[in-house]
Amino acid sequence: MAQDIVPIRLGLTQGDLVTLWAPVWREDGEEWEAFLGHGEDLYVFSDAAELAAFVRTAGEHDLTDHPAWHLVPQLSVDELIPDDNHTYDLVGVPEMAAEDPDTWSVGELADVIAMVRSLGDVCELDTVSEVLGAADGFALLDRGVTAFTGHEGEQLWNDMSAVIVERWDEVIDAIDELATTPDLDKAAVARAKAELAAVQAADAAADDLDEQDEDVQTAEEDEAPARPVGFWERIGIDPIQIISSAGEHYTLRCYLDDEPLFLGGDGTVEVFRSPRALAKYLSGDGATGHDLAEVSTWPDVVEKATSGELKITVGPENTYVLTGLADDLHDGPAAVDPNQLELAVELITDAAEWAGDDSVAEALLLSESLGWLVSFVLRPDPTRLAPSPPYNTEVAAWQQLVNGLVDRLHVN
Repeated sequence: MAQDIVPIRLGLTQGDLVTLWAPVWREDGEEWEAFLGHGEDLYVFSDAAELAAFVRTAGEHDLTDHPAWHLVPQLSVDELIPDDNHTYDLVGVPEMAAEDPDTWSVGELADVIAMVRSLGDVCELDTVSEVLGAADGFALLDRGVTAFTGHEGEQLWNDMSAVIVERWDEVIDAIDELATTPDLDKAAVARAKAELAAVQAADAAADDLDEQDEDVQTAEEDEAPARPVGFWERIGIDPIQIISSAGEHYTLRCYLDDEPLFLGGDGTVEVFRSPRALAKYLSGDGATGHDLAEVSTWPDVVEKATSGELKITVGPENTYVLTGLADDLHDGPAAVDPNQLELAVELITDAAEWAGDDSVAEALLLSESLGWLVSFVLRPDPTRLAPSPPYNTEVAAWQQLVNGLVDRLHVN
């Protein structure tokens, strides 16, 4: 299956430069990955206008044989501007490694190291392989912050940081030596620069309008009477409904310091066939003995449940419909309801994170075919080429995630 050809931004010694990356695709039974370049040169450009000028006039290069290359010269300049998810600050790696490991620092470093590893593999840079093989932590970054917790995890992070301090300049030098800007057609550059300037002017005008709209909305909100806050919103816990092959079930979830917590423990979610059954449980056995009992407002729930005053209602933002998505994914991105998929991903991801299970996050990485498909549905981008059928592999991976969630449910 041919994956996208993606504009990326690399933070190198010369500055922030743009190029194209073709993530792993399969052709004739073999896997391939490539960057825009030729021979030993990695082609980089100061901005999307220069990149556009090159792809519109270029002869042979390393992406010429990519199954989707014929579409790239047709892209507009703004479609060749790398987004934030495809920006890799290679020069900033030592600063990232100097931070304490948390979700954000590990995630950002993981993205950059994955790109450096791809550059090293595709461009056959022995130095990159040596440096990334000098500490076990490099290979564990995609597991998230859990790989760097506890005494052993802290040591892994420190060892990796020490290698970065001592040898990261070697990595930068090796990639810098490859980075070159090919000769460009001056007329094509001038046209692309004008196109980029027009895009930037339009964006600036749109931003001004957005700011004006925000000012008007803020004024209207200031004048409007305050909306009454309900019980569940006040205590910060949400009743949720899960509709899956196992039936319709109700439970509770909240976020504590941005970490999801479910009604249950040890990775098992306690669910009920009706709101009434859930309320009855909370007034008895469910008053204690689970993860939500740690929440400071939990006694308010127990008090209302034991007095018979607890009303459990679920809004559409907390209704998760898992049924039908596998069939829709099989039919392709256009058949999938992005709202339904986004909610399903939210629930599956929350439950896995709460249970300390990294398999969901790994399956949804952009380097995985399911991650590419899900990302295409949830974050449509004109610079991205549509995934190609058949989607059997993606559907099987998705069904495995859904089955994993259903297996976590303990039906009362």
